[in-house]
Amino acid sequence: MTMGILAAEPATSDDNLLASSGTQSVSGASGSGSTALARRGDVVSRSTIRTAAKAESAARQDLEVDQQARRMAKKLDRSMWTTDALNLWGGPSEKSEKFGEVGAIKQVAVTGREQMGRTQVVIDGQSRWVSSDYLSADKPEPEPKGPSLSGVCSNGSSISAGRASLYEIHDVVCANWPSITSYGTWRGDGEHGQGRAIDIMVTGETGWAVADFLRANYAALGIEYIIFSQNIWSVERSGEGWRGMSDRGSTTANHYDHVHVTVY
Repeated sequence: MTMGILAAEPATSDDNLLASSGTQSVSGASGSGSTALARRGDVVSRSTIRTAAKAESAARQDLEVDQQARRMAKKLDRSMWTTDALNLWGGPSEKSEKFGEVGAIKQVAVTGREQMGRTQVVIDGQSRWVSSDYLSADKPEPEPKGPSLSGVCSNGSSISAGRASLYEIHDVVCANWPSITSYGTWRGDGEHGQGRAIDIMVTGETGWAVADFLRANYAALGIEYIIFSQNIWSVERSGEGWRGMSDRGSTTANHYDHVHVTVY
């Protein structure tokens, strides 16, 4: 009779065998250790649940903070301008998390809250904090751009020269300083006679601005050396900067009334 009952039971799979083995070990000699492992598994599961719950709670708090900030900004209905690129912080504290930055001359909605040198703003619907000192009620004027190698000569001046780089020098100087309309190239002596020198007729601070700009861009313009206001700068001795020159006897000879440029 017993044999008949055993034969009637369904075949046991490997998984069931493993499960059965595990169950037996709990009731066997090693049962206390297996029970500890089971309890340890329960602890891990509860810890995971608590971590997830904390994350959800933090997310809800962030949403509430954002909603409150939007309501405050809407009620205040006031915007300010950034005067420089500013870091975006999650709070007013120095230990707050950084969330990117906002560019200069950007309009941001403010909530009216200020703490620890920071102002609360609303960026893309989110509460952020920026340095108060770099906010302005009035839109800042963009800083004027300095001279560049691009641009178009529009004052009608032109030159005749023996080097392509001299035409480039004329064009960039003309584009950046359209008030300069007089240039000298061909002359019967030295590098002017060789067609590789140009005189830019300018004086004072503007002359220095032109000379320093050409010096900074000497490589792009193929410049060998520059003379202005009784000073010379050359590629060969570039590490010495501007060097004083001996007195040649006149304003023009000492290059006070023009910037002289020689190219390769």
